[in-house]
Amino acid sequence: MSKFGKLLYKILSGRSDRNIPFSELCYILNKLGFQKRIKGDHHIYYHDRIVEIINIQPIGSEAKAYQVKQIRNIILKYKLEE
Repeated sequence: MSKFGKLLYKILSGRSDRNIPFSELCYILNKLGFQKRIKGDHHIYYHDRIVEIINIQPIGSEAKAYQVKQIRNIILKYKLEE
């Protein structure tokens, strides 16, 4: 399984929301076709096919658990894949 596949499975499984490195979450969003702009420590992601805007920021080197959950819900809602 590819790096992308492993990370996507980890996010979609919902078992380790508190243990997702921020850089890996950004990697997933980039691979799914999101555009990014940065303002301070806020990473703002948007996509042509998606109404919602994703605004994430790290806590240390980790992603915030509630933001991982939001991203999982968007991936499932819009059936996103690489």
